[in-house]
Amino acid sequence: MPPADMEEHGIDVHLDLLLRERGMTLTELSERVGVTIVNLSILKNGHARAIRFSTLTKICEALDCQPGDLLSWRGKG
Repeated sequence: MPPADMEEHGIDVHLDLLLRERGMTLTELSERVGVTIVNLSILKNGHARAIRFSTLTKICEALDCQPGDLLSWRGKG
């Protein structure tokens, strides 16, 4: 059993879909929002343990989306 801080969280991240729909690369998003490609990749792959509201705001501004377009809750696995 994984440690408590590594348990499945039930949140899906749709960053790949949004980037594809907007014809934007992770590198371009990184430059626009001022977040490293590594950190965006961690988010994109669903391995982030947290996201700052300021980062979420910048991502939503860059992708012209709502937070609910980026994240959804599917319940615990």
